[in-house]
Amino acid sequence: MILGKFWSAIRAQLNKIANLFWEADPIAQMQYEHDMAVEQLKEGRKGLETYRALVERVSRQAAATKAHVQKLEAETKAYLKAGERETAAKFALELQKAKRELAGHQEQLHMHETGYENNLKKIKHATHKLAEVRDRIQKYDAELKMSAAEAEVAALAQSFDFNVTTDFGQLEQMIQGKIDKNRAKARVAADLSAEGLKEIEAEERVQKVLAEEALTQFEVELGLRSPETTAIPETAKDLGPAVGKETATEKI
Repeated sequence: MILGKFWSAIRAQLNKIANLFWEADPIAQMQYEHDMAVEQLKEGRKGLETYRALVERVSRQAAATKAHVQKLEAETKAYLKAGERETAAKFALELQKAKRELAGHQEQLHMHETGYENNLKKIKHATHKLAEVRDRIQKYDAELKMSAAEAEVAALAQSFDFNVTTDFGQLEQMIQGKIDKNRAKARVAADLSAEGLKEIEAEERVQKVLAEEALTQFEVELGLRSPETTAIPETAKDLGPAVGKETATEKI
């Protein structure tokens, strides 16, 4: 009784382990069952080939016996026509035996042909079922992987929350802060670049006036203009005290 309980406990644990492996990868288990059925089907096909060889042998024996019967019938008829009754009787007796043998062969042939056709039909049906099982395994495998992917995507989508309390939200704030700093630097640089433009433009105007005066003076020296008719450009009056002083000196 104790040993019975012991073996029962062992079987229960083994069954538990088997169930764990069974549930771990059901697709692999289905594929294993399919492969086992394919191997059994291969063995059944070999057996069917052997059985068909038996049918062919019985069919050949039946055909040979039938030909022998036909030959004995012809010989019996020939001896009867020739008046050889005693010889014809011998052939007639042998003909009876041949006919009984032919009947037995035909019965066996019919039985074996029927058995072969039944087994062939079963194997064809099993082959068709295995093809269906293979298609279903592929379908289940694809659906299982797709459902697992959908579950992962759903879980991942939940983690993509840009709330300020989440990691993504905090990272987003950091990125926006850096963007704001970069834009601020660019704005400050643009604003600073405008400083001093007025002074630069004023200096350029002064240089332009001085250049024009120098050109006018050169024209006077060459005699292209007379000093009396050469007037100081009106723009010189707007150049400030320094420029006005220089033009006054030129007039003296």
